[in-house]
Amino acid sequence: MGFKNLFFLLVVSSLAASVPAFSQAERRFDPLRDDIASKIPPLSVLLDSAVAHNHYVQFRNLQIIVNECKLKAKQAEWTRNLGIQGNLGYGNLYNYSSNSESGIPTSNITTSRSESNYNGAVYLNMPVNTVADRKNQIKLAKTEIEQAREMAGEQSSETRQLTIKQYNDVILKQRLLRIRSKYMETARISMQMAEKEFSNGIVTVTEYTRISEIVTHSEADYETARIDFLTAYMVLEEIVGMKFHLSNP
Repeated sequence: MGFKNLFFLLVVSSLAASVPAFSQAERRFDPLRDDIASKIPPLSVLLDSAVAHNHYVQFRNLQIIVNECKLKAKQAEWTRNLGIQGNLGYGNLYNYSSNSESGIPTSNITTSRSESNYNGAVYLNMPVNTVADRKNQIKLAKTEIEQAREMAGEQSSETRQLTIKQYNDVILKQRLLRIRSKYMETARISMQMAEKEFSNGIVTVTEYTRISEIVTHSEADYETARIDFLTAYMVLEEIVGMKFHLSNP
């Protein structure tokens, strides 16, 4: 069986068990001030963890081991028709003879001895079509191994690409959240000024209503950006199979 593949699975399993423990203690994180990239593990760590955590990648690696076992079974299949045959015999051999001549009394001679007889043979009983097809079967088994390796590599590549996209999406969503937050604060300040001017009769009702609508839209946009960032953050945790343990004070 593929020792390298088995070793890889053991390493991957160890990584999957150890990486989530990157930091079990909660760390303070303010998405409007702190940079998320400095608070979570490096991208290289996230990529390794995502590959180790992905069940499809694990399935593909196990398929390689299964196909390698099939290949070894095919290579050893001819031994099923190989055999050893032996016979062993033991017994007493009796010999009786009689001699008679004219004028001479008849003499009888009886002899006996013990003998052991044994023989052995090695045989190979394989149909001709099996011999002819064995090469094709082995070639097929090797091809299946290569296919499984290619599929495992492709699955690992797709997982890494997905992780990179999600990692960058988290960074983007945080930046958009900051922009929406600043815009909302500016709109609120404008609203406070409009309220004072409206009470003093400087701002008309129409202008006051317009500014009020801007504040409402800015708050809605901020909430949307906040949920988008939180969703991207949680999805990244799910992909890489670890918790970042960030808390917002």
